[in-house]
Amino acid sequence: MDEKVIFLTICGMGLVTYIPRIVPMMLLSGRQLAPWIVRWLSFVPATVLSALLLPGLICSDGSLVISSENVFLLAAVPTFLVAWRTGSFFGTVATGMILVALMRYFGLGAV
Repeated sequence: MDEKVIFLTICGMGLVTYIPRIVPMMLLSGRQLAPWIVRWLSFVPATVLSALLLPGLICSDGSLVISSENVFLLAAVPTFLVAWRTGSFFGTVATGMILVALMRYFGLGAV
C-alpha cells in the first residue's frame, strides 16, 4: 500500500469514529431531554461495560466455564457487591485484583 492509501484510510476511520459522536451533540445541544430518556441513557455505560466484561468472566479458551474452578467468576461476585455498596471505582478494581491474586496464591480455582 502506498502512503496516500494509508493516509486516506486513516482519515476515513477518523470520520467514521467522529461522525456518530458529533451528530447527536449537534442535534441535541440546547434541548432539554425528557427525564425518562436521561434515565435510560444513564444505564448505557454499565450495559456496555457488562457486555465487555462478561465474556472474559465466563469463557476460557473459547469454551464456557461456569464452575468453582473459574477464579475470575468467583472473584466477580464479591467485587460486584463492593461496587454496588460503595460506588467506588478504585475500591472495586482493587477488590477484584486482590481477590484474584489471593485465589491464585492459595491455589483456588484453575482458570
